[in-house]
Amino acid sequence: MDRNLALEFVRVTEAAALAASRWVGRGDEKSADHAAVESMRKAFDSIEFEGTIVIGEGERDEAPMLYIGEKVGSGSGLKIDIACDPLEGTTITALGRSEALAVIAAAEDGGFLHAPDTYMNKIAVGPQAKGAIDITKDPSWNLKSVAAALKKDLNDLMVIILDRPRHKELIDEVRSCGARIRLIGDGDVSAAIATAQPESGVDLLLGTGGAPEGVIAAAALRCLGGDMQGVLAFRNESEKERAKNMGIEDLNRVYGMLDLAKGNVMFIATGVTNGSYLSGVRRFSGGARTHSVVMRSETGTIREIKAVHHFRTKPNYGW
Repeated sequence: MDRNLALEFVRVTEAAALAASRWVGRGDEKSADHAAVESMRKAFDSIEFEGTIVIGEGERDEAPMLYIGEKVGSGSGLKIDIACDPLEGTTITALGRSEALAVIAAAEDGGFLHAPDTYMNKIAVGPQAKGAIDITKDPSWNLKSVAAALKKDLNDLMVIILDRPRHKELIDEVRSCGARIRLIGDGDVSAAIATAQPESGVDLLLGTGGAPEGVIAAAALRCLGGDMQGVLAFRNESEKERAKNMGIEDLNRVYGMLDLAKGNVMFIATGVTNGSYLSGVRRFSGGARTHSVVMRSETGTIREIKAVHHFRTKPNYGW
């Protein structure tokens, strides 16, 4: 996969982030998401490649979508599968909170699991705990295993979990083991990435979140050398039928990293609001500053890109 595409895709996440930034703190999730989606779509179409969206916007929230199967790019050039979330953290953005991102993962044709729009039980760690997780075992076992791999006391372990009613038993079990918890309101892609960043203080991701976001998180962790496992968590028969129609035969399968994202993978993200890793969009009169990251699994290269945008001389993608 052409490495220059990664730098082209930065322009796409920048476009989505810039558009979404106009809606930070304004309490309107749908408008923020719509702005990010439309800007990402327009920016994709300015790049010479033949792209197919295999992971798109979630239908759960009846959000504007870059839908599964949609073709993006110029239509000529390399065939690339795209997993994207134009605005990872719509609620975060609407409330003006931290860790909202515009995200793209790219792989060679067939590189991503075609995850249905359902939930996924996930566990993720950084490079030092790679191989120490087993989603088929209970949380207590995984906490002890990860603590041993990290050479940490269990009481010093930090677990990041989405703050949802469905996680009450999980939270109780983690606390009963003595581990610490960071509860987040949204953004489990950012949370998975945090496990691979020592400066974040996060050691382990546990819990159930969106399956499409699980694929995107796996792409990032492939580039960062981390580890992840997931099991689809269906809420009804309709979701099971949709999964079967997408080619998933074993509904209880445990997906490892290479099942979720295989081959040469790229991960690109631009901050929308300030986070522990990426700064958010900072708007000024007639322009804005952005902070992005570009990762490649093939080389392990991680590039941070800080850009200054002058709207008067840029294509208008809605910012």
